[in-house]
Amino acid sequence: MEKRLFNFSAGPAVLPVPVLERLRDEMLCLPGCGASILEISHRSKQFIEIQETAKQRLIRLLKIPDSHAVVFVQGGARLQFSMVAMNLLRGRSQPAQYVVTGTWGKYAVGEAKKEGPLEVIYDGASHNYSKLPQWSELKVYPGASYVHLTSNETIQGIQFQSDLHSACPVVSDCSSDFMYRPLDISKYGLVYACAQKNAGPAGVTVLIVRRDLLDRSSDNMPGYLNYRNHVNEDSMWNTPPTFAIYTLGLVAEWLENTIGGLDAMHALNQKKAAIVYSALDRHPNMYSGHAAKEDRSLMNATFRLPSEDLESAFLSEAKKRGLDSLKGHRSVGGIRASIYNAMPMEGVESLAKLMDDFASQKG
Repeated sequence: MEKRLFNFSAGPAVLPVPVLERLRDEMLCLPGCGASILEISHRSKQFIEIQETAKQRLIRLLKIPDSHAVVFVQGGARLQFSMVAMNLLRGRSQPAQYVVTGTWGKYAVGEAKKEGPLEVIYDGASHNYSKLPQWSELKVYPGASYVHLTSNETIQGIQFQSDLHSACPVVSDCSSDFMYRPLDISKYGLVYACAQKNAGPAGVTVLIVRRDLLDRSSDNMPGYLNYRNHVNEDSMWNTPPTFAIYTLGLVAEWLENTIGGLDAMHALNQKKAAIVYSALDRHPNMYSGHAAKEDRSLMNATFRLPSEDLESAFLSEAKKRGLDSLKGHRSVGGIRASIYNAMPMEGVESLAKLMDDFASQKG
């Protein structure tokens, strides 16, 4: 069997090995089904149980209150940029407010402004999205239709480490750090997350929506874009992404039973990130981090070397050592190490050793 690399891809991203092994073992014939998960009906008793089990695991892990519904949809975060505004802003006189901390926040604004009044109450463009605002700095209007933020910007490598509380509904794009730590869901009107960064394969998006907000969805909307339809039909308004939901459920099981829950996962993520950032800080003449230290992401560590030639040499040496997909996003360049939940400690330790060795040899 070909040896697995340490996969630092920003998404689709690394999955837990026990989950991959389970998928391998059950791919041909899901126990009790006589067929593959890829073949069974979404209306079958077996899949309905799979989906409900995945949902209940999320409810336990995140301590989701009864005030919120959990549904699985398709289309990724880009579709949610539109659906959020269609369901929560369209037809309302009070503006939505957006906190723009990076690339994905900018995309969210671009879609939402097509649906209704909108205000950008923070934009970090002046410092190239290298730091975050303090919650106390944000002038959130209590009567706003909602306030939207991106919890973790994968491209810039900055991340909110605490929850915003507001009198208006808080909407958070948690696509790249979903389930990396506990969230106080009661503080949010809506949390959405495409799975392929930190929670599963591409193809499924998790929505956690406060039930009273469903009253804003209009029956005049296209059916698939209406949150209320998905909640009322328990994620079965159309054929759901069955394989992706199954895999997400296995990831949730791994978090619950193997890791020990989200407090334990958060502590492990803090340790892993500290290893990478300590290596970065040990060699200030070789590595320059993009994010302000206090706003560094636990999921995506982004940094530059003094020249593109050195960055190319670093990536070449990484490849030799089995460290894959470390090249920064095409829009910003540099290096990006995505150290999601499933990245093993051995992977970050190998990266830190490469950083130390490379700085000693080339510095």
